[in-house]
Order: sequence, then structure tokens, then C-alpha cells
Amino acid sequence: MTVRRTAVVLAASVVALASCLTGCSAKKSPNAFGGSRPTQAAATSTPSPQNTPAAVSFSTAAHPTGVNPVVPVKVAVADGSLSSVVLTNEAGKVVKGALASDKSSWASAEDLGYGKTYNIKAVAANRAGELTTRSSSFTTLTPDNQTMPYIQTAAGGAVNAGVTFGVGQVIRIHFDEPIPDRAAAMAAVKVTTTPAQTGGFSWLSSTDLYWRTAEYLKPGTKVTIAAQVYGKDLGNGLYGQADTSTWFKVGDSHISIADDNTKLVKVYTNGKLVKVMKTSMGKHTSIPGDKGPIDLRTNSGPHVVVDGETKIDMNSASFGLSKGVNSYRTTVPVGVRISYDGEYVHWADWSIWAQGNTDTSHGCLNVSPDDAWWFYHYSLPGDIVDVRNTGRQLQEWNSGFWTVSFAQWISTGARA
Repeated sequence: MTVRRTAVVLAASVVALASCLTGCSAKKSPNAFGGSRPTQAAATSTPSPQNTPAAVSFSTAAHPTGVNPVVPVKVAVADGSLSSVVLTNEAGKVVKGALASDKSSWASAEDLGYGKTYNIKAVAANRAGELTTRSSSFTTLTPDNQTMPYIQTAAGGAVNAGVTFGVGQVIRIHFDEPIPDRAAAMAAVKVTTTPAQTGGFSWLSSTDLYWRTAEYLKPGTKVTIAAQVYGKDLGNGLYGQADTSTWFKVGDSHISIADDNTKLVKVYTNGKLVKVMKTSMGKHTSIPGDKGPIDLRTNSGPHVVVDGETKIDMNSASFGLSKGVNSYRTTVPVGVRISYDGEYVHWADWSIWAQGNTDTSHGCLNVSPDDAWWFYHYSLPGDIVDVRNTGRQLQEWNSGFWTVSFAQWISTGARA
């Protein structure tokens, strides 16, 4: 009995000694067997970076009203990554968007509407995978007024995608409202020529922006016009209604030289003479008109062909001569219109005797029936008919866009 008691005392002493060797001042905590084990003194507590909530921010948060509909809406996250972003309009339609490859940001990928309310919801995860959801809403700007651009030929015709025009074609961007800020409107219109050629804009009215190249277009050129006005402030609260674009190609070079000294029209294709036509131009005189004298001379200068026509109703009242011995109205079988005030290269079987030697018309270029039909089938809108030596100058507004130098042309506009 004495021996066993001594062994128990010795065992207890060993345990006590071992405990002191590990630090007698240490606190005790439960061990796996329900006893106690030493622990270090508690340190100051600091949050783990992994537990920091993801911080989501919206680009529209600072100014949630009057948001420009063409500026991408952006979402960013700090201390985490975006799991999903959903932008919806008032009808619940989801707006297209794209998440960055590193999931740190998101941006909308399509234009929004004017005067609309949008809701945006973003879900992000922090480094520990804990999710945070944030929502926001905003409204887009409501313009005081809107204007729609129409891409046309200088004569006002449609520019259907892929159509072929002549080397002298001039393009008009017609706005259905006067433009207060012309520089902003020009900046929103882009014209691309392939192969590249120098071009520029000119304003001929508050609603009409014209474009032409410094020299005639090169045959085979592709011309692309894009009026990207949506979301653009064109001055005084006037915004673009919608974007529009189209393109055309340039055909062979058709340049006709009509010389009043020789009474001949020489037709050149890509610089090669292909036909000579006798003509009778406008008389070198004036006659009384409804509102004063009318000069009958044909206008001199490069005319841009408007189009070919058949069964043309020619009425002298269209240029201010509605009555009197010199007035007329007749139907002409075929002709090619070369100006806006009624000049044509047209069929004139009544003046064949004068063609090549005498001017007898009221301003048109009379040619024989055979030559009129040939020229009708040959011509393209945008071809050039350059009339010379009549003594009367073609005006810029009257299809005379090539009567001014390129420097003069861009004096009211800018290089494109």
C-alpha cells in the first residue's frame, strides 16, 4: 500500500513540472479530452481582407437624371468580382451589356431611349465568396426638340445602298429642323471614301449640309455616309432623332464638254472621246417674263446630272414665263436633266436644222432624237455636263457645286 501511494505522488510531480516548463503563466483552455491546455494571450482583432464586402458603384449614381442615352452605363466593383449585372427599361426589357474578362466592371452595349427610366441590379462576390446585391435607377434626358437627318443626292434623290453614281455626285444631309450648332452636326456626320480622297462639307442653308470631294471622285470608289446624330446636342436643346447611314459606288467617268463656240457636245468616258453631238443652246437674248426679263442663255459651268427622264412636261411657266408669244408647254419624249431650274440635254426634232450652228432654245441643249436617246441610256446621276462659253455663269445652288474651288466650298463648312 505504501509503495503505490509514492508512485502516484511522483507521477503528479512530473505532470506539474511539465506544465511549468511550457509556461506557468499560460491560461488554460479545454483540450480534446475535456481537460485544459495552455493558450496564448488574446491579440487585437482585425477583419480579414477576404471578409470585406464587395463595393459596387454605378456611373449614373452621381447624376441619376438627364443621363445621355448614348453614353455607356458602367458598373464597377472593388474588393471582389461581379457575378451578374441586369439593366432593364420600363417595360422590363433587358439592355445588352458586357462584363469585363476580369469581372471587375460591366458596361451597357446599346443605346438607351430618350426620357426613359431604367433600373440596374448588380450582384458581386467578395474574396470569400460572400455575395452583395446593389440596385439603382436613373432617367435619360428628354430633348426639347429632335431632328432627323436624311442622306440624299444634292438634287434630293434617295441614296439607296449600293447604287451607282457619276464622278461628280454631291451628297446632301437634309435635317428637318434648322441646325443651331453646325459644328456639332458636321462632327456627327462621317463620310468615308475607299480609296481615300479629300472631301469636305458646305452649308447652303440652315437645314442642308452638303459634301463633295476636292476633285471629281475616282471611278470605282466606294462612298459611305453615316449620320450618327442620336444623343448628340446640335444646339439649343435640339438632339438627333436617330442615326442613319448608306453607301454608293462610283461608275465610269462620264464628262461631257458642251461648247457654245462650236455648238458641239463632246462626250468622254474615262478620258476617252466616245461621241460628238451637235447642239443648239439658249439664245443670247432676254425676253419679258412674269416678274421681269428672262435671260435665255444656257448656264456655263460644270452641271451635275440630276437624272434621265421620258415624256417630259416642259412648261415655260416653271421659269417665270406663263403667257405671251414666247411661252410654251410641250411634251418632250426624252432628255437628261442637268440643273434645277429646268436645263436639259433633250430631244428636239424641231431644231435639227440649227444644231451645230445656231442657238435657238430657251436655255436647254437641243440634240437630235437619236442623240437624245443615246445620252439618256448613257447618263448616270452625278455625271458632269460642263457647259462653256455662253457668257452666263451657273450658280452654286443650281447644281453648280463644282463651279467653286474646294477652298471656297469648305468656307462655310469644314474638311471631312
